[in-house]
Amino acid sequence: MSGQYRVAVVGATGAVGTEMRRLLRDRAYPAAEIVPFASERSAGKELDDGLVVQGLADDDRLDGFDVAIFSAGGSISREWAPRFAARGAIVVDNSSAFRMDPDVPLVVSEVNPEALNNINKGIVANPNCTTMAIMPPLHALHVEFGLTAMVATSFQAAGGAGQKGMDELIAQVPGLLADPYALQTRGADAAAKVGETPVFGKPLAFNVVPLLGTDTGNGYTDEEMKLQNESRKILGIPELAVSPTCVRVPVMVGHAVEVRAQFEREPSVARALEVMGAHAGVELDDVPTPLEWAGKDPVAVGRVRQDLSDPYALNLFIVGDNLLKGAALNTVQIAELLHERGLLGTRAAA
Repeated sequence: MSGQYRVAVVGATGAVGTEMRRLLRDRAYPAAEIVPFASERSAGKELDDGLVVQGLADDDRLDGFDVAIFSAGGSISREWAPRFAARGAIVVDNSSAFRMDPDVPLVVSEVNPEALNNINKGIVANPNCTTMAIMPPLHALHVEFGLTAMVATSFQAAGGAGQKGMDELIAQVPGLLADPYALQTRGADAAAKVGETPVFGKPLAFNVVPLLGTDTGNGYTDEEMKLQNESRKILGIPELAVSPTCVRVPVMVGHAVEVRAQFEREPSVARALEVMGAHAGVELDDVPTPLEWAGKDPVAVGRVRQDLSDPYALNLFIVGDNLLKGAALNTVQIAELLHERGLLGTRAAA
């Protein structure tokens, strides 16, 4: 490994952390050393790339890092991200811990890289995976037509809950397939056979669950409020009107979002396709599906239609791999931007 930076990967053994390590290798990030961190119970474990896991135990292990990329959950980030930053690293955090902090940039690499000019706390936040998917195409439309409002309905994969979510979905399938007639005629009986559903609260296999996240007290979940609050911050539209609904669907990887977007200036489908297709990180696909876009870096946009009742609105369907662009890829892309802009190294040296 050749390069100039020491890179910490915190949460290195999880589904997103594993993708982060792969992307650092595959994209030839200029790292002199990559050090994986995880819980103390994983300390000493050798990973498939030959790296040995360090436990998060004390600050003595935090010195000398230029950048630390996190995917270990909000509580770990709240405790350890400031500690890495205090020792000189710039932290790129994939949790929700710092996203709405006004002193922490919330960045989608192709949308608002200029936000990296103000890293006041040494921390950069990665958006929620659902918000992330819709930002590049909506940014293209906002620049062209002036976005004012959106109704966003998500169809989110089991993998959005990590490996445990995918495991729970797969575990439910054999028992339900054993009695397919019950799926048609005795749905409640079939659901009862699934057993415990600690991740999703309801059976997900052959089903959809229209409750995703924790109720925030207004009837909307925290996942739904992220769609509103993060979109406003990333796009710089503090008054953006958002009506969100988040639904879990029996897909392994890949979130999809149906968006009805309203604009200041009357849009045309032809121009919308043109500007979205030209935007970095976006590809056009007449009928994008999560299965076909799993494992691909860009987000896909299709089903672009003029609204039937409002000439100032468009309907569109967006799909993105929640483990890649929705999490690991954007994190690594931010680290790449920090390198390209000469922002790394100075904090560690100081």
